[in-house]
Amino acid sequence: MNNFKELFESRYTWIEGYMRNVRRYSRKTALIDPEAEKSWTYTELNEEVNRLANTFISVGIGKQDVVMLDLLNCPEFAFAYVATQKAHAVCCPVSYRLSPGELAENITDSEPKAIIFDSANKATVLEALTITSHKPEHVIVTSGASVGNVISYQDFVKDASTEECYDAEAGYNIYDETTRLYTSGTTGHAKGVCMTSINEVLSAHDVMIHFPMSYKDVTINTTPWFHRGGLHCAGPGPALYAGAAMVIMNKFDPLKTLKYVWRYKITFIIGVPTVLEALADEQERQGYDLQTLNGIVTMGSPLERSACIRYQRVLTPNIYNGYGTTETFWNTFLRPFDLPENAGTAGASCVDDDVRVVRVYEDHRAEPDDVIPTDSNEVGEVIICSPAKSPYIYYNNEAETEKKYYKGFIYTNDLATWDENQFITIVGRKDDMIISSGENIYPTEIEAVLNTHPKVKDCIVTSVPDKIRGQIVTAYVVKSDESLTVEELDEYCKQSPDIANFKRPRYYRFTQNIPFNATGKKLHVKIKDIAAKDLKNGLLYRI
Repeated sequence: MNNFKELFESRYTWIEGYMRNVRRYSRKTALIDPEAEKSWTYTELNEEVNRLANTFISVGIGKQDVVMLDLLNCPEFAFAYVATQKAHAVCCPVSYRLSPGELAENITDSEPKAIIFDSANKATVLEALTITSHKPEHVIVTSGASVGNVISYQDFVKDASTEECYDAEAGYNIYDETTRLYTSGTTGHAKGVCMTSINEVLSAHDVMIHFPMSYKDVTINTTPWFHRGGLHCAGPGPALYAGAAMVIMNKFDPLKTLKYVWRYKITFIIGVPTVLEALADEQERQGYDLQTLNGIVTMGSPLERSACIRYQRVLTPNIYNGYGTTETFWNTFLRPFDLPENAGTAGASCVDDDVRVVRVYEDHRAEPDDVIPTDSNEVGEVIICSPAKSPYIYYNNEAETEKKYYKGFIYTNDLATWDENQFITIVGRKDDMIISSGENIYPTEIEAVLNTHPKVKDCIVTSVPDKIRGQIVTAYVVKSDESLTVEELDEYCKQSPDIANFKRPRYYRFTQNIPFNATGKKLHVKIKDIAAKDLKNGLLYRI
């Protein structure tokens, strides 16, 4: 048994899986960059990876050293994701949308030995480096010339060998940290989520089970790879572990996506619900041949029934929807046979996960077995046990680790109901709940009703302060028909059997855009601040 334990812990790593694919799929396409009109076989990809890994090793980047990536989806991102594992270092992608101050916080926290960034983010990165107390030894830009202490990627790797540098006997372990992601930080400072090699492997397995996905697939993830859904939902993690091919999209474009499906015979598209809406609009105009599609996977927020039916009709009958966290990847899932019947829910637990809805108390958290009834009525907090995909720790943050994790579960702060089949319906977050005249109101339930109006493209619901009621429900609405009026919406809510009269919005404002974070989640925290200012400035319409 000791031999098995040693073999399992040293060889059941993500990098071992990747190396198997280099050997058995050597001439098969691994990576496609449509913008550069370039592709790499597994052999060619591995040569590029080796150039970077050998350079890392030569400049002293090794076990547990951090390499931070401030990159759009691009070839260098894929190279670095694999190369850090060959060098036994830690790949740390961060959002390219951060402000200099936010990026400086991440740099100070993780103390990267190197940072690789896109030239479009140069000003942000350089300003962040003047703020942070930690100075990376190597500052690398993916394009352009080397200037001062910034070296171009090509200059960084130009003298490196493409010879294989991975050593299976070098003491690598499934429990070694391989990737560090930062939470989106919509409710506070971002937290570093450490992932081990076994988390990478089992996250890939989860995708391969639930799609399913194999070496025959060609994927395109329209979301940024710097977050969990981008990296691990048919992004570099599972795609390269399964031996699939991956089409790079660094900025979502619906027309290009449809063209790529036809040109590259893409089998899986991954995107947030707003991506699916844009794809459906474009497909109705263009009518591309999408026969190669095995499915479209969405995440970030639930799919409403009417939208789901439309996507199944216009794009593909095989729509999937996942729910989870940065810490745990996805943990509930809806497959095509669950839809559209269960549209609006977040699905039921994935194979290796235990997702529960527990009671909410003001003065303490519920025990994991203190669950609410499966009656689709009572609201509780979603908790997740996901030992396969979560390391159960935040980097350099014991306080948040203690606060978030308890007895093997992560307490998500998401509020939900669940039914007799344990299908979970998210109704909001603790921070987003509206209390009006003593009644609890959840923004998502009102958004679901408003979005069924034929003249509504999308909406977000929040509240503004009120001396009598405490808070008043407020809706920001994006029109799909310019003739839409507030009076129509109010009457629609009055007639709806799905929300009580006291829950209907009393303030409205029409808008062109709704704030989302990178993972496609509506930013209720941000819209609440906007609504307070709009109320003060007289910009809200009172019904």
